[in-house]
Amino acid sequence: MDFAYTFSGFVVGAIVGLTGVGGGSLMTPLLVLLFGVSPATAVGTDLLYAAITKAGGVVVHGRRDHIRWDIVGLLAAGSLPGALVTLAVLATAQIDTAALSQVVTHSLGVALILTAFAIVLKHRLQRWGLAARGPWRERWLGPLTMLVGLFLGVLVTLSSVGAGALGVAALFFLYPQLATVRIVGSDIAHAVPLALVAGLGHAHLGTVDFGLLGALLVGSLPGIALGSALSARVPDTLLRSGLASMLLIVGGKLVL
Repeated sequence: MDFAYTFSGFVVGAIVGLTGVGGGSLMTPLLVLLFGVSPATAVGTDLLYAAITKAGGVVVHGRRDHIRWDIVGLLAAGSLPGALVTLAVLATAQIDTAALSQVVTHSLGVALILTAFAIVLKHRLQRWGLAARGPWRERWLGPLTMLVGLFLGVLVTLSSVGAGALGVAALFFLYPQLATVRIVGSDIAHAVPLALVAGLGHAHLGTVDFGLLGALLVGSLPGIALGSALSARVPDTLLRSGLASMLLIVGGKLVL
């Protein structure tokens, strides 16, 4: 079983390297549907997995000045409190295991469906953002960014999905004139502390499998390297369309 986990980590890592998205949105449903891991444990384990694998990306983007730390700060000002409040509710509500699994499963399904639309509509959101320019944007940009962070904090803590594709899509709309590489770098820089806080909270709740985490990391790190090397040779449109279709199908299955 450890080899199967490692191979799955390799495949998901390769897809992340190819497309830039798909870590949590593929890994968590894969653990739940294929390996029968409980939804809460799959989410908790995947959060720490995401924090570790994306940390290297923060170093690379930071060295190349691809991170807007002011945007990261605004997102975190909403997402970290959102994650902490969600964890506190999960810890104090005394939800039984079956009910918690149901909440996490439905949250995961909704997050996957939203992610699928975000992948498809990313560039259209950028155009809508450019068309919606006006004095109100400067006045409300900070609070709106914090509100997006709050939404991501709750959703990611419940499902481990959303910090990547949904965060990027929201930033494309809010900051349409920002270079794509800086949007991606800022989103990754925000995802690491969010995933770390939410993952450590899940570890406190006992919903992290550290053996599973190690097996996934052994496969995913070389997978990401391979996918990144091959990314220029595979049509981006084909990859994103296929990924979005798969997420929509899996998300619908989990919700229904």
